[in-house]
Amino acid sequence: MRTAYLGTSEFAADVLRALAASPHRPALVVTRPDRPAGRGRRLASPPVADAARELGIALDQPESVNDEAARARIAAVAPDVVCVCAFGALIKEPLLSDHELLNVHPSLLPRWRGAAPIERAMIAGDDVTGVSIMCVTAGLDSGPVCLARQEPIAPGDSYGSLAARLARIGGELLVQTLHDHAAGLRCHEQDDALATYADKITAADRLLHGERPASENERVVRALAPHVGAAVVAATGERLGVWEAVARPTAPGDPAAGELSLAGAQPVLGCRPGTLELTVVQPPGRRPMPGEAYLRGLRR
Repeated sequence: MRTAYLGTSEFAADVLRALAASPHRPALVVTRPDRPAGRGRRLASPPVADAARELGIALDQPESVNDEAARARIAAVAPDVVCVCAFGALIKEPLLSDHELLNVHPSLLPRWRGAAPIERAMIAGDDVTGVSIMCVTAGLDSGPVCLARQEPIAPGDSYGSLAARLARIGGELLVQTLHDHAAGLRCHEQDDALATYADKITAADRLLHGERPASENERVVRALAPHVGAAVVAATGERLGVWEAVARPTAPGDPAAGELSLAGAQPVLGCRPGTLELTVVQPPGRRPMPGEAYLRGLRR
């Protein structure tokens, strides 16, 4: 089938590579404009733009995909289907009605509709998640589901390890859906009564709190690594990034719930219940380092 592709993130770039290797290689890729990124605030391309250039696919980066010029560029390649994955911007009318749109969404819809389904599933402690291929409608990830596949969330998964598996599944399911398209898609409506919502991760979501279980704090750390990062605030007010952590039962000498101890071999956050060892941390303005190395630096 002739396709166009809308996506932005690293996850979407991985799905694009799978689609480009299939008989349904996109004739056009549309992504977001380059934006300032990093401490230097230099212009950086979205991962999907980099992937499109690597693959030699025509690329468009409009300010809005809903603008007339952007819609005309998509129409010019005459796609049978427009594939969407982690695009990060609302698709509105008349674009919604101009083409058939299929979305790759990394959750088992209707659970975790919205912007951060992988992170929210991990933070909630779900044992399983997956990928759904759905028809794009005006609602938030509420369209009919054409195909879905489950994927277990392993106890040691980070966002990075889980997202990589889900991107691979997403690419496979998208290609399979396009293969099946000629025979007619058999999609089913979602049960809105079962819907949950995966809101965008905020600065508040990143903070670890001693008043909640150590196991939950550990899930936050894993769900935000390596792309966002969790953080804890020391008694001095310093905000310490946390990239890896291990929850364990409270032992004698551990800090009280809510206290961050820098006195032992590792930074340790007292929780309720349990204790969280901060095994990889990032002081302000520095790179991530083992927790023990951070403490050695403090004691010099």
